[in-house]
Amino acid sequence: MGRRNKKGDPVHGWINLDKPLGMTSTQAVGKVRRLLNAQKVGHAGTLDPLASGILPIALGEATKTIPFVQDDIKTYEFTVIWGEQRDTDDAEGDVIDTSDTRPSECEIKEILPSFTGEIEQTPPRFSAIKINGQRAYDLARDGKDVEIKSRHVYIAELALLSTEQDKAHFVMTCGKGTYVRSLGRDMALKLGTVGYIGALRRIKVGCFTQDNAISLDNLEKMDYVSARNEALLPLQTVLDDIPALALTEEETSKLRHGQSLGFTSRPDFTRLQNVGLGTKECQTALVCFQNEPVALVDQVRAEIKPVRVFNLK
Repeated sequence: MGRRNKKGDPVHGWINLDKPLGMTSTQAVGKVRRLLNAQKVGHAGTLDPLASGILPIALGEATKTIPFVQDDIKTYEFTVIWGEQRDTDDAEGDVIDTSDTRPSECEIKEILPSFTGEIEQTPPRFSAIKINGQRAYDLARDGKDVEIKSRHVYIAELALLSTEQDKAHFVMTCGKGTYVRSLGRDMALKLGTVGYIGALRRIKVGCFTQDNAISLDNLEKMDYVSARNEALLPLQTVLDDIPALALTEEETSKLRHGQSLGFTSRPDFTRLQNVGLGTKECQTALVCFQNEPVALVDQVRAEIKPVRVFNLK
């Protein structure tokens, strides 16, 4: 094993981390950065300390592909505790209301359709939403009144897994910006009671699932060379759903220097069509040279324009 660079190395790719309970997403990212001795890291979708599960972490040039994961569909398993409302809408907060009402399994199933599809939702007071430049959770902790505007979110599926006397277990698949804490709070109110999220686990983010995730404990057992070889996923892992176009060496050089490429001749335009480009007026694509990612580009009619050029050296 070579000498460790104190400033970190240019490591590029993704770590599909199974974040443990009790750790912030920022702390988890810092751990991964140190364990892989990477210069640059970022993550796609924050998990609260009281939540566990899939936290996709991008390293190096893979940080340029984070938007493709942030906008992807996510799946959660969660538990709603009936009978208490907390100011944080999870187990960490103070009790602000109570109720003796406990919904039946039939009653719970009846309300699920009203929380499926595009719904209106108000984020929790203790959230990272910005209000006049300040985080809502900072204002809430200072005891200030927090007025958060409702927003439209998308819930593709919501199902009841099981029920107990004071709790119910659910699984949900949803789009970007959906707050599970808000969902639990609102379902309880719809059922004529109050409630909060007692447990939360994210089991899927786009192509990242718990089946191919690595725990922090297992990652910590590896040295940084082994971690890069065994746990690091390619940068293009999150780009499987967009067209990929192979470039020539000359085209690659032009693109790396910020130049656009024209595909106006019939043979060149056929190259676009063969990989699914050219059917729409504007499309995002990945371009490669010798199977190595070169850039994210916009295909506008018969022209390729660089958007994010990768420096993998």
